[in-house]
Amino acid sequence: MIVDKPRGEMMPVVVESPHSGMEFPADFLPAAPYAAIQTTWDAFVDELWGDAPDAGATLLRATFPRAYVDVNRAEDDIDETLLGEPWPIALTPTDYTKRGMGLIRRNALPDVPMYDRALTVTEVQGRIARYYRLYREAVRREIDAAHARSGIVFHVDCHSMKSRGNAMNVDNGAARPDFVISDRHGTTADTAHTQWACEWFRAHGYSVQMNEPYQGGDMVRSFGAPSAGRHSIQIEINRGIYMDELTFTRGARFNAVRQHCAAFVRDLAARATAAAAR
Repeated sequence: MIVDKPRGEMMPVVVESPHSGMEFPADFLPAAPYAAIQTTWDAFVDELWGDAPDAGATLLRATFPRAYVDVNRAEDDIDETLLGEPWPIALTPTDYTKRGMGLIRRNALPDVPMYDRALTVTEVQGRIARYYRLYREAVRREIDAAHARSGIVFHVDCHSMKSRGNAMNVDNGAARPDFVISDRHGTTADTAHTQWACEWFRAHGYSVQMNEPYQGGDMVRSFGAPSAGRHSIQIEINRGIYMDELTFTRGARFNAVRQHCAAFVRDLAARATAAAAR
């Protein structure tokens, strides 16, 4: 995990990219081919948002792969069919787990199993302790610090999405917009702020949907509390607008999208400052 502190004045904005890591821990021995695992990677998302510290925001980046442990899932969102023994406490698997994308992924792609063996409780607990909780604690620490300074904080949880949904998604086969911006239907951020974010990207020439097909994952659910001045939104960027989805290389529009991400953070920081002053 890497934490880039603000350069210059510290703004009440925390940006984080939980799925942009691809450094495999020594005990991650998947059966799925690397090409399939790559599709789970939010490739270059940390780079797209890499200028956030120049706008006074804190930027956190996971270095481990979400295919190993997904910090955007709840800690008890575990698929027991992956385990060779019972989990010691009750679990609460969500629809993500049922589709093979829980805390520990069952599939890399539809019908492409991640493992050819059962996992032990001890190794899954190790992933949670050494990676999941440390990342989550770091995000919480930065959000709490920003909120303590200003009485308000804007948390942006950054992701990428395939240009079309597949059989593991709720929108299988559907073409996706350039951006999906989510707040779990107004429960993790003031809807006015989320709508402002949508309109910002539309004004810069992008197609945008709000809360469809993504409503926001467990990161925004855990950290968003709009009534307390804690506003968490999830931003999904269509991979097709900034990279080649087959070769996993940066595309012709990569720098333009990065510049717009930087400009968005600058304007969000100004909005946050104005909100704090009120």
